Amino acid sequence: MTSKKLLQYGVVALTMLLSFSASAADSASAKLNAFVKNVVTYKANFQQTVLDPQGNVMEQAKGEFILERPGKFRWDYQEPFPQHIVADGQRIWFYDVDLEQVTVKSQKEALSDTPASLLSGNTLAADKYILTDKASEDGMLWVELVPKNVDSSFQSIALAFDDSGLRTMIMKDSFDQRTRLVFSQAKENSKLAKDTFVFTPPKGVDVVGDTGL
Repeated sequence: MTSKKLLQYGVVALTMLLSFSASAADSASAKLNAFVKNVVTYKANFQQTVLDPQGNVMEQAKGEFILERPGKFRWDYQEPFPQHIVADGQRIWFYDVDLEQVTVKSQKEALSDTPASLLSGNTLAADKYILTDKASEDGMLWVELVPKNVDSSFQSIALAFDDSGLRTMIMKDSFDQRTRLVFSQAKENSKLAKDTFVFTPPKGVDVVGDTGL
């Protein structure tokens, strides 16, 4: 998967996580609002599946996701290929281990006009999305989010919650492709190591972009 695709899927998924709450609530949309108010750090394992418009599997991956408000996060893809996306508050670093290449961009520029702009404060999801709680027969609470911005690259995002918290996220893009993320072993407000969001390009790799932003 290219760094551009990883950014697109990663930052949108991240933004939705910033709107999630594992606390008790009567609806999935209520859980969204509670997360914005209460959660400072979040850590979980994830399994990612990308489906074409016909529902055929195009890509699969898994790894670990960590965030810290405001504006810091990382996606560590472990399989099928090791790749890392690290946002340190000013820059976003994309490290493709197999290609031995690091791409760095301004975080403000890369996340401009995307749902990930929620990282910059305590903006509620309803400010940028139309939220609709959905009925379900699978025992989970579902909410659909449709971007108010007609130029968004995503048509909709659906989130599912059970008693333990967020379980599934499905994002439908402008090409009718769907990205499904399943989360497990989530921890809220746990203490993170000070260097969690510090990225130093490994010696010998190619670095593309401005590291002095």
